[in-house]
Amino acid sequence: MRYTNLGRSGLKVSRLGLGTMNFGWQLGEDDSHAILDRALAEGINFVDTADMYGARDYEGTSEAYIGSWFARTGRRDEVVLATKVYQPMGDGPNDRGLSARHIVAACEASLRRLGTDRIDLYQMHHVDRGTPWEEIWQAMDVLVAQGKVLYVGSSNFAGWHLAGAQAAAIRRHSLGLVSEQLKYSLMTRHVELEVVPAAQALGIGLLPWSPLAQGVLSGALRKHREGAAGRTTSHTAARVLEHRELLERYEGLCDDLGLHPAVVALAWLLGRPGVTAPIVGPRTPDQLDLALVALETTLGDDAESRLNELFPPVGNGGPGPEAWAW
Repeated sequence: MRYTNLGRSGLKVSRLGLGTMNFGWQLGEDDSHAILDRALAEGINFVDTADMYGARDYEGTSEAYIGSWFARTGRRDEVVLATKVYQPMGDGPNDRGLSARHIVAACEASLRRLGTDRIDLYQMHHVDRGTPWEEIWQAMDVLVAQGKVLYVGSSNFAGWHLAGAQAAAIRRHSLGLVSEQLKYSLMTRHVELEVVPAAQALGIGLLPWSPLAQGVLSGALRKHREGAAGRTTSHTAARVLEHRELLERYEGLCDDLGLHPAVVALAWLLGRPGVTAPIVGPRTPDQLDLALVALETTLGDDAESRLNELFPPVGNGGPGPEAWAW
């Protein structure tokens, strides 16, 4: 396993992150623990969750499963633990968002479910346009001062949100954001216009979620043709049919390269500027194998060129304003 700094921080994380959104929704506690066991055995030290992940509303099942795994194994100190705040965790008007009240309450609830005294990376799950940055950073600074949060990150922010958040943090003499978790894959390249260059300029590490486009880039067309289960959500099945011709060409390219489609998609992301660690969400321990192969795979210039032809960047490519202007 290779490790790298999380953004401009001194924190070392594995080049792959283990996403646990399936914990509680698609996987029971024992299966979730098995995946955690396998991930750490392979050197993955970065585990990502969120307070709202899980099978039942407002119960934080994914966090609870991770907490019970810590209690069973005693391996908390081996993990860089990331969770998120923003989504509704109750029916009340203050049970959501990024108000100081909700940030502090949500952090305390996450700590209880996770069975730990600290969150290594506390991520804002979405931008809250109704709460000023000064209030958000006040709450985060309190949690950092108490040792309950060590680093702060964001998710699903626009480039100008990253800039605004950092400017407010600087005014408070705070470290600010060290990471941005963003939707980024061969099929979703909009972030290259402004989010990626903003993050690079500000020293914010990129953590792509849905790196396989909800399974569409994992050989889904072949699985669909063969009747294999795959990620058989109606949404994924619809996208496979919608992009059939594109996926046929993509999977043909992967055959030419002698590589599994999931390996190609992850290897491409791992080679993108500013990317710290794609977040992968396996449903079985064995599904980690393909992700690990991607770590040792380098795509040549010809493969990169062919991928750009299949999945062209937005506009002229690269950051704005050059991507849309002369």
